[in-house]
Amino acid sequence: MSQGTVAPISAATRLCAVYGSPVRHSASPAMQNAGMASLGLDWRYLACEVPPERLREALMGAAAMRWVGVNLTVPHKLLAVPMMDLIDPAARVWGAVNTVRFEARDPSGDWVPIGQWRDGPIAEVRLHGFNTDADAIVRSIREDLGCELRGSRVLLLGAGGAGRVAALRLAAEGVRELFLVNRTESKAAAIAEEIPRLFPQSPTQVRLGYPAGAVDLVLNATSAGLRETDPLPWDGEAFSLGAAQMAYDMIYKPAETRFLAAARAAGCRVSNGLGMLLYQGAAALELWSGQVAPVDVMRLALFTHVYGATR
Repeated sequence: MSQGTVAPISAATRLCAVYGSPVRHSASPAMQNAGMASLGLDWRYLACEVPPERLREALMGAAAMRWVGVNLTVPHKLLAVPMMDLIDPAARVWGAVNTVRFEARDPSGDWVPIGQWRDGPIAEVRLHGFNTDADAIVRSIREDLGCELRGSRVLLLGAGGAGRVAALRLAAEGVRELFLVNRTESKAAAIAEEIPRLFPQSPTQVRLGYPAGAVDLVLNATSAGLRETDPLPWDGEAFSLGAAQMAYDMIYKPAETRFLAAARAAGCRVSNGLGMLLYQGAAALELWSGQVAPVDVMRLALFTHVYGATR
């Protein structure tokens, strides 16, 4: 599949972006711009450093400038929820927004995604929040590791925005036991209390702290590993990675974090978060454009950008 021809920027070019802090490491622009070109869209995708205290202003500015949409990464996914005019039911369940679609009201009163707006001035815009992370997590784990989550034992490291979404999604999948570890235990405890309330039919038993015995999967949902100087995300004295069959790190750059290197050395099957990034980004592009995302093109662009090779 061709990546398409990138048209020159013109007065008709529309914009999208990822907001984060930090955001310079993001591979989303490479992936999304390749996907947009393949679909023949006269769009460009940027990465914008937005501190959390300026998120509302940044969202309102993009809406005022009639952008198509934005993705949100650390630390904005939880902060954005009360800033939305409308929240997709799934995003409301997961309690986090990673994709915002700007929508305009047409003369008949219907709301139309700005990316699908055809002609005429736009008078009124609303912010529609979605979460494309949750499904991307489980799809990537299944495809990259061959892990069947239902009935499994999972150790989840981190209870921030990404960790909370992962915990809820794993419970929805029906993991048998979910062990939550977080630097601030109260955050993990809050998630443990929330899961049976949101998913009363789920068989998942949620426990705080490290497991005694083997687990099927260790999932790192912390940001520890983005920098070489970061501490390891787990306590090696409390839990040995040799007791896990598989390890997944949501971080994708570097390709192999210290956590994944240790897991590989311990005999685990390992995967980083590039697949999660791919699938959440493809879903966001579909929400904005109304077209099927060119996943193969986007995957190729990601591998080339992040690893310097097509793999």
